[in-house]
Amino acid sequence: MKKVRRAIISVTDKEGVVEFATKLAGLGVEIISTGGTGKMIQEAGVNVIPIGSYTGFPEMLDGRLKTLHPKIHGGILGIRGNDEHEKEMTNHGIPPIDMVVVNLYAFEKTIAGGCTMADAIENIDIGGPTMIRAAAKNYSDVAVVTDTRDYDAIIEEMEAKGSSLSNATRLKLAKKVFALTARYDGAISNYLGTMPEVPEVDERVHFPETASLQYSKIQDLRYGENPHQKAAFYASSGTGLAGAVQLHGKDLSFNNILDVDAALSISNGFSEPAVAIIKHNNPCGAAVSTESVRDAYLRALECDSTSAFGGIVGINRTVTLDVAEELNKIFLEAVIAPAFDPDALKVLKGKKNLRLMATGEAGTTNTDVALAEYDIKRVAGGVLFQSLDTASASELKTASERSPSEEELKDLLFAWNICRHVKSNAIILASGSRTVGIGAGQMSRIDSTQLAFMKAANAGLEVKGSVLASDAFFPFRDNVDLAAEKGVRAIIQPGGSIRDDEVIAAANEHGIAMLFTGIRHFRH
Repeated sequence: MKKVRRAIISVTDKEGVVEFATKLAGLGVEIISTGGTGKMIQEAGVNVIPIGSYTGFPEMLDGRLKTLHPKIHGGILGIRGNDEHEKEMTNHGIPPIDMVVVNLYAFEKTIAGGCTMADAIENIDIGGPTMIRAAAKNYSDVAVVTDTRDYDAIIEEMEAKGSSLSNATRLKLAKKVFALTARYDGAISNYLGTMPEVPEVDERVHFPETASLQYSKIQDLRYGENPHQKAAFYASSGTGLAGAVQLHGKDLSFNNILDVDAALSISNGFSEPAVAIIKHNNPCGAAVSTESVRDAYLRALECDSTSAFGGIVGINRTVTLDVAEELNKIFLEAVIAPAFDPDALKVLKGKKNLRLMATGEAGTTNTDVALAEYDIKRVAGGVLFQSLDTASASELKTASERSPSEEELKDLLFAWNICRHVKSNAIILASGSRTVGIGAGQMSRIDSTQLAFMKAANAGLEVKGSVLASDAFFPFRDNVDLAAEKGVRAIIQPGGSIRDDEVIAAANEHGIAMLFTGIRHFRH
C-alpha cells in the first residue's frame, strides 16, 4: 500500500474533477494544478498550488509548455526506496508526486467534428501523454488516473485505507494509460497518414502507409464459431452494435453477434419501416412496408419461414405490442431494434433465452475517424482494407428495349439494396418491396438463380411478375432464360460481361426490362 500525499491534476474533460479534488484535499492530499483546471478547483474552495508557482517557471507558448519540467517529471519518475533517486530528488528540491490525474486533449473529438489541419495539430497533446506514461511506468509508486469513471472507486479505496491505494489498483490504472496512449497516438497517426502532403492541392490519401487499430473488450464469449474456438467481442466505438444495450436473454454468442450485425445493417439501410431476418449471416427474408412494421415482418417471414426458425430479426423501428406478438410465435435467437415498447418487452421476455437488443437512434460509427469508412478482413499474416460497400445505383442504364414500370423499378431498387448483404453469388427475387426468393453463396450464378426459385416455390410464393437482382454480371444468357421461364418481368445487374449482347438479346426476346448499374456487390 502506498499513501497519496501529493497529486497533480490537469484535465481536458472536467466532469467530476471538482468533486474528486475536493475529496482528495479532504484526505490531506496536496494538489498541484494547471490553468483552467486549477482555477475551477480553486473557485470551489480547494487550496491549489498553480503549476507555475510549483516549478518556478510560467505556463507559456499558448499553454503548450506547462508540465514539461524536471520538478514535475522527477517527482513522478523517482523510485521511492531507491537511495540514489531519493538523494538526487532531495539535492534538486524535487518532492515526490504520488498521483497524476490527467486526461488528454480531445484530438479524436476535434477531427470527428471536422476541422482544419492546424486545429488538429493544436489538439495533439504533448505534456499529458508524457506525464501519464511516466506515472504508468512508475505505477508501483504513483497512481495515474485518466478515466473520470474511476474517481469514485479511487476515493472509496483511499477512504477505507488511510489515503493509500493498493499495488493492484495502481497496476490496473497503469494498464489503462498504455491502452489510452496507444489509441491516442494511433488516431493521430491514422489522421496524418490520410492527409495529403499539400492539402490545398492534393486529394486525401485513402490508405495510410501505417494503419493503427485498437479495440476495447466488451466481453468474453463462451466460444467462437465452434465450441473448440475461444472468442471475445471487442469494440472500436460505443455506437452501432457495440453500443447496443441487451435488455433480455442469454449472452450473445460469436455467431449471434455476426448475424445481429447483418440484421442491423440491412434494416437500417431503409428509411421506410423495414425488417430483415438473418440465418448464418445471410438474409432469409427482408421487406419494407408503408403500412406497418408488423406487415413488413410478416412479409419478410413468408419468404422463408423454415430458415427463419432460430434466426435473428433486425427492425428499424420501435417494436410495438402487435409486432412482439408475431415475433413470439416462432423460435428466434435475437431481435435488434432501436427500442421496445414496455408491453412488447413484457411479451418477449416470456421467452427467457430470447436476446433483445436496443440500439437507440444512433447510427453505426467508428471512434477512429480516419479509418471509419473501411471494412477490414484478416488473412494469414496481414489484413485487407477496403472502403465500405455503400455505393447506390445512382446511374442506372436501361439496357433492354423495354423500360421497367414504376412499380418494377421500385422493386428492382429494393432487391439491389438487399443484394449487397448476401453472400456471392447472390440472386434476389423480389415483389412488392419484399424478397420472395434468395439464392446465396453458390459457386455458379445459375445455381444461385435456381436456388432462389426453389426457395420461392418451397415458400409457396408467386414469382410470376417478380423482379430479379444479381450482384454481378451474367456470364451467360441461361440465367435470363430461366428467369423468363418463371415469369420474371425485370432484372437489375451490373453489366460488363463479354456476353452482354447475348444477355440483352435474351431479355429482349422475353420482353424483360433490364437495368445495368455499372457497379457490383460481391460479398465474400
